[in-house]
Amino acid sequence: MTESIMSKAATMEIPINSNGDTGTLAEDDSLEQAAKLQWSLDEKVGSSRGTRDLQQVMVSGPNLNETSIVSGGYGGTAEGIIPTSSIKDLRMKARRSSVPPGSSVIRHIAGQPHECQGSNMHHSSSSSSMTADDMTRGVAVEKLDSMKKWGLNTYKCTKQMISERFGRGSRTVDMELEAQIEVLRDTKRKYENVLRLARALTNHFYNMVQTQQALGDTFADLSQKSPELRDEFGFNAETQKLLCKNGETLLGAVNFFVSSINTLVNKTMEDTLMTIKMYENARLEFDAYRSDLEELSLGPRDAVTMARIDAAQQQYQVHKEKYERFRSDVIIKLKFLEENKVKVMHKQLLLFHNAISAYFAGNQQQLEQTLKQFNIKLRPPGADKPSWLEEQ
Repeated sequence: MTESIMSKAATMEIPINSNGDTGTLAEDDSLEQAAKLQWSLDEKVGSSRGTRDLQQVMVSGPNLNETSIVSGGYGGTAEGIIPTSSIKDLRMKARRSSVPPGSSVIRHIAGQPHECQGSNMHHSSSSSSMTADDMTRGVAVEKLDSMKKWGLNTYKCTKQMISERFGRGSRTVDMELEAQIEVLRDTKRKYENVLRLARALTNHFYNMVQTQQALGDTFADLSQKSPELRDEFGFNAETQKLLCKNGETLLGAVNFFVSSINTLVNKTMEDTLMTIKMYENARLEFDAYRSDLEELSLGPRDAVTMARIDAAQQQYQVHKEKYERFRSDVIIKLKFLEENKVKVMHKQLLLFHNAISAYFAGNQQQLEQTLKQFNIKLRPPGADKPSWLEEQ
């Protein structure tokens, strides 16, 4: 068996070509390798480690089932043939004595890094999912709290409103401020009426100017076609054209008047009224929490009630500051609105009076001077008509 193994070792070092011919090999190399293999077999014979080394040698060797192996001895040309059946027996014995490749130890060692990696991936995915769940839960809690506060505030304000309408609840009243607010609302209604009438006057006067212009063009055409009435048609055509020109100048002044009144009513006054509405809402909330605090103060003074009284006191203080802030804003805006209203109306009423007087007096120079005095520029004919791009 040892001779066969030595022959096998020598055979492994012999290169075999596709035709089964052997190549040349140095003699010293064959002797050295044979000696090393003999020593290894003497030292490790019978041990499992030697068997595994022998198995590795057998497995890594060439396929002997398909060809004959020719071995040459040292210093001679003697040749021998090693049967492949002996090689097969050795290989089977080595495989039986070795550790199976699918043993539990190998599986445990091979699978350990994958298990660690899988556990790390599972831990990271679970932590990310927990973070997303916490964020979603936090948003839901915030929305729930806001809805709870809104519902409680709406309930208290509705209860206070119903109590005031039926005369059962008390309300905070600032007599002076309430009177100013009422005056403002009445003034706004009257100015809206003035604005409506001024717009109606503008529309009627515009139609009259357009009629005068058409009438002047008709008179001018008839003066050309009626020789016997040429002078009479010509005088009337010139008069209508002059009235049309003065009418367009007056329309410019009236349109400026309407625009200024519209800004005063629908922007300046409306902004002040919006602040007044927020002030009234703040007053209602303040009275609702004030009534709630008064009701709690009349009840028993146990630990739970005292905690509720402290919370109601804090809410009462918050809404009281809010009410005082809006009250101060309303007082300031009413003051500035009154000053602005006087300035605007003084200028616009003077413009309207001078323009109407100059027009109906036939004083064209004074009418034009009035427009220059108030820096009013007339639009050219057709300026009010939108362009083709705006119509698209």
